[in-house]
Amino acid sequence: MIPVLASTKAGLAAARGTLRGPVVLVPTMGALHAGHRAVLRRARELSQPNGNVLVSVFVNPLQFGAGEDLVRYPRTFEQDMAVCAEEGAAVVFAPERSQMYPAEQMVTVSPGPMGRVLEGKSRPGFFDGVLTVVLKLFHLVQPDIAVFGEKDAQQLAVIRRMTVDLDLPVEIAAAPIVREPDGLAASSRNSYLSARERATALALPRALQAGAAAAAGQRAASPPGASPPGASPPGASPPGASPPGASPPGASPPGAGPAAVGPAAVLAAAYAGLAAAAAADPPLVLDYLALADPATFEPAGEGYRGQALLLAAATVGTTRLIDNVRLVLSGPP
Repeated sequence: MIPVLASTKAGLAAARGTLRGPVVLVPTMGALHAGHRAVLRRARELSQPNGNVLVSVFVNPLQFGAGEDLVRYPRTFEQDMAVCAEEGAAVVFAPERSQMYPAEQMVTVSPGPMGRVLEGKSRPGFFDGVLTVVLKLFHLVQPDIAVFGEKDAQQLAVIRRMTVDLDLPVEIAAAPIVREPDGLAASSRNSYLSARERATALALPRALQAGAAAAAGQRAASPPGASPPGASPPGASPPGASPPGASPPGASPPGAGPAAVGPAAVLAAAYAGLAAAAAADPPLVLDYLALADPATFEPAGEGYRGQALLLAAATVGTTRLIDNVRLVLSGPP
């Protein structure tokens, strides 16, 4: 299928009028990669049996702060069109800035408290820009469903909250994180990394997996003689382990029964995985590592039980990367 290309709001309206529902929107900034393909395939599934997928390609200036990579952000439009065709998109909306923002944008959408922590704290105004452009796209496209990737977990959460709080008639769906063969989460910004920078960056997903293993390995008692998932072989001390006889942070003391792994133990495992990368050449510079409630993005403090997100952001060289894993914190059976 060769998608119809619309570059103006009038062209979009004309193309949208020919589409049978459900119409599923995939908002992107282009530079499409394997993660975007997964989102497009999820959109295609949701459009069945008779609906259509519409992709937007727009590098949104409102979500870039001073000194960020707006100018150098990858722009690969011909390749993007080929990906959209291969994945069955019916329409691609690729407007110029003047179409989306014909004048200075005076009114924007505030993300509220959940958009002022983590990414929102590190990148002030980022979520205001994201929500504003997404709301504009919802008005222009009038989709039945919109699909976003789970790698941008906080973005997904604030968009879901916006649709609820503003009574928008759009269903928000998600597609799982896609990882490249070495474990790095697929991202358009991965193209910035040199080979040495990429080697350092791999500490980020490995640290998150270490945190997830710490949670999963102690949710229930292991069978006699078995090591919990992610544990070192008998007799070996994992990196960052406590001295013999000491209890790791958040764990129950010896003889207290199955451990209820708390946030401190999960974060300690993840931090341990980042220590060497911080001293590498080039180093990984951590922005944040946090365990949060996936609905509110409030910190998952000691005593928290249930679904949680372990999230991290870091810079290697000049490239800022984000990643997350979902895990469960639960007490003794």
